[in-house]
Amino acid sequence: MAGKGGKKTVDAVKAGKSRSAKAGLQFPVGRIHRLLRKGNYAQRVGAGAPVYLAAVLEYLTAEILELAGNAARDNKKSRIVPRHLQLAIRNDEELNKLLGNVTIAQGGVIPSINPALLPPSKEKKGAASQSDAE
Repeated sequence: MAGKGGKKTVDAVKAGKSRSAKAGLQFPVGRIHRLLRKGNYAQRVGAGAPVYLAAVLEYLTAEILELAGNAARDNKKSRIVPRHLQLAIRNDEELNKLLGNVTIAQGGVIPSINPALLPPSKEKKGAASQSDAE
């Protein structure tokens, strides 16, 4: 009657842990490994390559989402929309360099006004009027 019920063996418990769980990641290591093999990037794919790639993708995603969440909070919104992603990426120097050629749909543009188009500041007028009075 051994093995009919009761406690699971140690082997059965260990067999159910995914590679993502072993690496402490949320991104799917197995799927990334399959995509690396099917993508004809190389003849062979090592066991550590998909784990490393999943970790890098997860880090970049977390970084972008954190900055986009900050942009949403600055605009007093509770939902991240493409505009917040655009603001987050374009205001970060390294992410902007990495994603420089990427177009984000519904992202809009970064607000910037050429200083030559701005009206003269009041400090300069005050300084000029003081020198005229002297």
